[in-house]
Amino acid sequence: MKKILIFMLSLISLIQMSFAANVTVDGVNFEGAKLVNSVTYVPLRTFAETLAEVEVSWDNNTKTATARHSQAETSAGIGRGYIESRGRVLYSGNKNIIIDGSTYIPVRPLAKAFGATVTWDNATKTAEIRSGAETLKSADEFYNASDLYWLAKIINAESEGETLTGKLAVGNVVINRVESPDFPNNVYDVVFDKKGGVQFTPVANGSIHKEPGWESYLAAKICLESYKVTDKNILFFLNPAISTSTWVPNNRDFVMSVGNHDFYA
Repeated sequence: MKKILIFMLSLISLIQMSFAANVTVDGVNFEGAKLVNSVTYVPLRTFAETLAEVEVSWDNNTKTATARHSQAETSAGIGRGYIESRGRVLYSGNKNIIIDGSTYIPVRPLAKAFGATVTWDNATKTAEIRSGAETLKSADEFYNASDLYWLAKIINAESEGETLTGKLAVGNVVINRVESPDFPNNVYDVVFDKKGGVQFTPVANGSIHKEPGWESYLAAKICLESYKVTDKNILFFLNPAISTSTWVPNNRDFVMSVGNHDFYA
């Protein structure tokens, strides 16, 4: 009961801080958008119906709204910082909320789910939406299966008890290494890289082979969508309470701490 009360109070707080926002869809003003903590939100049903012929349903047990149309199913759970569409996870970090009985979603991930693009006109403080002809690629089309599998496994092995943000930060380190010329160019090879010694403790102790939990897969998908927890190029992390190596703290730039881990660029 206490958790429910805290959750409801947080939603009320968000609602009290909402203001009308300027949004256009294909040049036409869109009514009902709200600005919440400087983020533009739109009502799921009205926005989805503007972009496609949809059927919207509500699951009261899971507090999830789902918009279905001919080519995709997009769902948004209240209190989550992401939506799911065609098996993909589109993350904003800003929670889906209820305002005046309607489900409100940050506009950028919702527009992406429907193949639309968002640009910001700073002069008029308007989010301009352009509907797209292309459907969002499915998870099978978009995610490399090997990258998703091994990214979820290393996230799970390194940060099973961490928050979602902590898991994302670990995943960011792996993806940043894939994108760096100083490391291998795919997730599997980064995880099992032995240049200069084994790079990740779970590879050495065998815990890398433990089956990942659902949140580790969630974090892996978000990372593969190019979401970054920081604009710094974090490439290393360690748990200062148990780490015996001093090379990283002595040679790399400290960026942040998340949970039990310190991250370095």
